[in-house]
Amino acid sequence: MDQKPAAQGGTPPSARPAVPVRTETALPGHLKPAITAVPVTPGIDLGAYVPADDETPSNEATEYFSRKVVDHELAASPVPVGKEQPAQGQIEAGAEAGKDFLKRLRLAAMGSQDSLTDIRSKYPGLSLSGNIISATFTVPHGLKYRKGQDWELKPRRGQSALFDSFAYLSSPDAPYNHTVVAWTGEIEQVPEELSPPGTPPATTVHLGSLNALSAPIPVDAASRAPPTPPLVDGLWISKEDMQRLEYQLSHHKSIKTVPVWLADDTEGHEEGIRLKDQARWRRYAEHDLYTLFHYKIHEPTDGRAERVQWADYFRLNQKFCNKILEVYKPGDIVIVHDYNLMLLPSMLRQRAPQMYIAFYLHSPFPSSEFLRCLPRRKEILEGVLGSNLVGFQSYSFSRHFSSCCTRILGFPSDTSGVDAYGARVEVGVFPIGIDAVKVASLAYNDEVDKKYKALRDLYAGKKLVVGRDRLDSVRGVAQKLMAFERFLEMYPEWRDKVVLMQVTSPTDIQETEDPENKIASRVNELVMKINGLYGSLGFSPVQHYPQYISQEEYFALLRAADIGLITSVRDGMNTTSLEYVICQRDRAGPVILSEFSGTAGFLKDAIHINPWDLSGVAEQINNALTMSEEKRRSMQDNLLNHVTSKNVQYWTAGLLRRLVNVLGSRKSAVSTPLLDRAMMLRKYREAKKRLFMFDYDGTLTPIVREPSAAIPSERVIKSLKALAGDHRNAVWIISGRDQEFLDQHLGHITELGFSAEHGSFIRHPGTTEWENLTEKFDMGWQAEVLEVFQKYTDRTPGAFTERKRCALTWHYRAADPEQGVHMSQECHKELENTVARKWDVEVMIGKANLEVRPTFINKGEIAKRLVTTYNAEMKPLDTPAHSPCDSRNLEFVLCLGDDFTDEDMFRALNGLSGPADGTAEIDADSCFSVTVGASTKVTLARWHLLEPEDVIECVALLAGVAAAGAGGSGGVLTMGEVNLAALSAVEDHIPDGVGEKI
Repeated sequence: MDQKPAAQGGTPPSARPAVPVRTETALPGHLKPAITAVPVTPGIDLGAYVPADDETPSNEATEYFSRKVVDHELAASPVPVGKEQPAQGQIEAGAEAGKDFLKRLRLAAMGSQDSLTDIRSKYPGLSLSGNIISATFTVPHGLKYRKGQDWELKPRRGQSALFDSFAYLSSPDAPYNHTVVAWTGEIEQVPEELSPPGTPPATTVHLGSLNALSAPIPVDAASRAPPTPPLVDGLWISKEDMQRLEYQLSHHKSIKTVPVWLADDTEGHEEGIRLKDQARWRRYAEHDLYTLFHYKIHEPTDGRAERVQWADYFRLNQKFCNKILEVYKPGDIVIVHDYNLMLLPSMLRQRAPQMYIAFYLHSPFPSSEFLRCLPRRKEILEGVLGSNLVGFQSYSFSRHFSSCCTRILGFPSDTSGVDAYGARVEVGVFPIGIDAVKVASLAYNDEVDKKYKALRDLYAGKKLVVGRDRLDSVRGVAQKLMAFERFLEMYPEWRDKVVLMQVTSPTDIQETEDPENKIASRVNELVMKINGLYGSLGFSPVQHYPQYISQEEYFALLRAADIGLITSVRDGMNTTSLEYVICQRDRAGPVILSEFSGTAGFLKDAIHINPWDLSGVAEQINNALTMSEEKRRSMQDNLLNHVTSKNVQYWTAGLLRRLVNVLGSRKSAVSTPLLDRAMMLRKYREAKKRLFMFDYDGTLTPIVREPSAAIPSERVIKSLKALAGDHRNAVWIISGRDQEFLDQHLGHITELGFSAEHGSFIRHPGTTEWENLTEKFDMGWQAEVLEVFQKYTDRTPGAFTERKRCALTWHYRAADPEQGVHMSQECHKELENTVARKWDVEVMIGKANLEVRPTFINKGEIAKRLVTTYNAEMKPLDTPAHSPCDSRNLEFVLCLGDDFTDEDMFRALNGLSGPADGTAEIDADSCFSVTVGASTKVTLARWHLLEPEDVIECVALLAGVAAAGAGGSGGVLTMGEVNLAALSAVEDHIPDGVGEKI
């Protein structure tokens, strides 16, 4: 190991091993042996560590994902070059300290966790099965295929922390049964071995002739040679070989895996599957999502390629959904990982509504300004919102997600979650850790020791700054080189004394389509520039190795470093910084960490830098090199304590603990059942006198951004007209709208009754006059409210005040969502402390609005008034043929609404139908109070429908029956499947003519 540092301008040929001769494979470029099989330690070739004849090599290779901890002695602290070697007693003391260190790591990894019995006893209502299904994009193994033989499984590069988490969940240390569902990844076919020379082929069919004279002559000259079958693209895998892989993965000693086979439906059948263009399943996630999540935006295109890639992404998630449902059992917990599977939570929720689902994003999540650039932004957000819990690496990522749900989808959100579709989706921050025991075991062993000593000998008397990054634009390799150049410029005393060793592994994210992103060329230019300016014939300040390195080389590199330098410009969780802390147990070399890395948020004792501030980075490199031993040791101790305690086991247990807590609190909530349309139709047919009360906005029409745009559809008008046309029906619209709006859009239906401004005005069926129920009330409060509303309108662009006769409403739906919510809270607080204390009014919080109205005016009072009035009108109709209960009371009541103002109606109806002693105004079984929204919505209603479209379907169902009962020829509107099922259940057959239109 007497090698000298590399020469100026780059590493001399002798310092780099030659690329071995190889055959091309079907693997992507970054996985080919020409890249992965090249060692990185300068001057050390592939055979440098072949054991001597008297050494016995180990027959057991280290299992990358194995939970087994190698019981060895950790290496002692290295001695600075030029100093005396330690005595044998010191070496033994260092080894003993290494044992103690590993022991402490084991204890930290065990941590404290609840047993499954404790969890079940704490949340008995969850009925947890004890099974966890982890869905991740690729299996933890790279696969090599040989026809008819066992598959070759090798550790997959990348995502080591995630795979270590899977290994922990699959180990006896975890209280769960664990299964991973994942795509096979690109499968490499091992070429068949060539036969010895002279071996005749098995057949000469379809073989070309050696020359024209040797062409075969047909026996029948008139006949033609059979056509050569066309070559078929793709890799064919027989059913037998597919089952062989499934068996190997399901019986793997570390992680039980169920593979997902991805291919077009036409490429698979009973005999096997043909895999074509295997990389296609990555393209949308890596080309669109990964780049945008790291704040990179592609040039706009015509969208044709994006549509194809989106279709593949959708099918990918759909196939994962199908596979999970094959192994899922009620009570299982499903955890979905990363941006490749962002549609999966919603797909699972649709197929299994009671499933327990968590989603964890390992990459950054961008602000809403960037996410808006994604054409499929709504689908991506809605897909994730199928989860019960969404986890992120840092608080800023979680905050961006909640903000996007509010700004893009319009869902209310706060720092702890999002209210979507009537349910609460919790959002949490769970910084991932590493398996500290495993890293320490792999970093301190004889093989790594040899490579470590070789590096320290090679760079004797030099300070070694180490960087190891993937070669893509978000890792900041170019920024690192420019900062190092600035460092040599600002601090000439360090020239010839500091070496930057930069290892850049090829990226699996293809960015070659971006003309601005010639990152590899840029890095090479910077390396040559720095070595040309500050190097010499015998020394190169930058040693750049663009290749994969072995595991032993990697840990030797981290151990040999004096500084770890990470300059990523956007990153999720950089586990290199965590592994560096473990490897610096003895040397205590500082880690310089980009503030844009997700790791920076909790590695407080690292030196934080802005990679865009080159002079600032240069100053911190000098600071790290001149830092005192005492300060370095203090920083290292704090970092080591964090990394070993907040490890991958801690992360996994914390995520599951939070999910179970979320599920436990959700299960305690009462779920409102879906409206039973068959029961409603049966009660409707039996009734002689019926009352209908409908809210307008959000019930008969969807909520819209501009209130004046909420126009009733033609279908709504036809349905209401048909329903009100039956003389047995009393149909009322009870709305917060003013009289002018209701007159303009529904007033032509004279059979309808109206209540405007939440009960301030009423118009009876058959009349055109409005009755003011508040004419004797002092309206002096309105001037004070208008003044407050105007103040907040001036502060909130997009907000406006709607002035009604008896109420004032401040709308902020068109304002910035976050500013609108904040200003409405401030406005509400001011009104409660001023006007509400002085006047007999109440301040009501609506959907993106605030409304002030008299306290005695609400929809509940109108509902009571209508029920008692109609019951009173029916009293003179009592005859001996009818019991008092039958003739005196309404026999069918249907009330629908969507927001808090409609809860007053539900509360009133519950009171009117409460007593079971025969004195109730309404029979409880004949009273249908229905809220529009999710079943988890807090409400006083007894039933729910999901959206206004379902309300219209129900009205159409009753209106069609009413028309037939009144002498009509059939159904009023085209009947949907749900209505047809309800009608068939009541009539015990599918009626004729239910699909006719009027």
